[in-house]
Amino acid sequence: MTQASVSVREFKMPDVGEGLTEAEILTWYVKAGDTVSDGQVVCEVETAKAAVELPIPFDGVVAELRFPAGTTVDVGQVIITVDVGGGDTPAQAAPEAPASTSAAPEAPAAPTGEKPAPQGRTPVLVGYGVAESSTRRRPRKQDPSAQAPAPAPAAPEAPAPAPAPAPVPAPAANGARPLAKPPVRKLAKDLGVDLAVVTPSGPGGIVTREDVHAAAGPGTANGAVSAPAAEPSDGARQAPAHQPEAETQEHVQPQAPVSGARETRIPVKGVRKATAQAMVGSAFTAPHVTEFVTVDVTRTMKLVEELKRDADSYGLAGLRVNPLLLIARALLVAIKRNPEVNAAWDEANQEIVRKHYVNLGIAAATPRGLLVPNIKDAHEKSLPQLAKDLAELVATAREGKTSPAAMQGGTVTITNVGVFGVDTGTPILNPGESAILAVGAIKLQPWVHKGKVKPRQVTTLALSFDHRLVDGELGSRVLADLAAVLEQPKRFIAWA
Repeated sequence: MTQASVSVREFKMPDVGEGLTEAEILTWYVKAGDTVSDGQVVCEVETAKAAVELPIPFDGVVAELRFPAGTTVDVGQVIITVDVGGGDTPAQAAPEAPASTSAAPEAPAAPTGEKPAPQGRTPVLVGYGVAESSTRRRPRKQDPSAQAPAPAPAAPEAPAPAPAPAPVPAPAANGARPLAKPPVRKLAKDLGVDLAVVTPSGPGGIVTREDVHAAAGPGTANGAVSAPAAEPSDGARQAPAHQPEAETQEHVQPQAPVSGARETRIPVKGVRKATAQAMVGSAFTAPHVTEFVTVDVTRTMKLVEELKRDADSYGLAGLRVNPLLLIARALLVAIKRNPEVNAAWDEANQEIVRKHYVNLGIAAATPRGLLVPNIKDAHEKSLPQLAKDLAELVATAREGKTSPAAMQGGTVTITNVGVFGVDTGTPILNPGESAILAVGAIKLQPWVHKGKVKPRQVTTLALSFDHRLVDGELGSRVLADLAAVLEQPKRFIAWA
């Protein structure tokens, strides 16, 4: 008994979010009795900052899952135990219900010629587990009779009468977990597709995004994976004309209420919990001031169309060009002209910390809640580089794979409320930042242009700032410069 207990290894919830104290178990990829190998992803967890997949750091047979999916677990708590006794003999390592002496000689024979020789541990980053896995089902402990005729290598397959779900067309043999990258797993989860019934077409039997879309049926291959009610690019076209195509804004259909229920209670945890705490802290710590300006952006919209038409000449071939890209560039120009706005308040040392770099945050409403990843050193980016980074940031946020590092160190943020047809708002600062810009819907409005009332593309911008760092004059200059660039894009050249 002592030997058996020593052979059981415990895997504790790691600190996957740089100082966070808890994480919610979203999905288990293994169950008791499954064989696992070093580096194999066993579960997906969600912290207040990101969803990540956890690889197990040793070989063996799963003895117990300590918590079911949906449980919030403190960092340091044991979440899974693995019986590692017997090294390459998982059948021997598995705990047996009856005390039988005949089980011992059978153990070495079970895995012979079945498990490939280990090739050494593959380095694994938390959240990016090894794709290959070799999960196999061992004999169930409640079927001792199945062990008697099991000297052959196919012994683990002998007690197969128990599990009888729908036939699996193309998964790996022996019940192995289907091979797929984390974004593809997230896509399958959002579309309600079981990866076990998807026919893989990728190299080495990996399930691709196209495979998942094919399994989900027609009408799912346009990127509207987690927000069928408001896919960003389509939403931009349905809202007022030429609204900024805010791929960064996305929302999910609300849960349908249970028939007859008068209330629905939703646990506050993960990203939503962290966002709520951060917003309360920011709102009641930094004295907010918000200023507004309504701008004729007709020339900027024409520039957007020009950049689209002649993308090759501007180095933008294959990149997404939209109003948000030029608004981001205009904000960077305004910050360059007014560098004092790019700062932070150090309460502990009673200092203002002036930032000589701009990490530009982009607020993204995702199925997991509000995320604000940022483009590092955005002030140094060319327009094509900014377009590329913006597209990657948005795609990663949509797939729910934004890393904690991507959401740290921001200095100013843009939130695009215009995607919902909203004219403007009074945004709350992202904690630790000096300013946040809300971009409203761009739409045709009557406007006095060259002495005549004409239909022009108009939007309203709102800039909230920390009044400890930014006084009214500085905030007004930043907003005025931003509006001036968008009204007359030639200033991109003159002021850059």
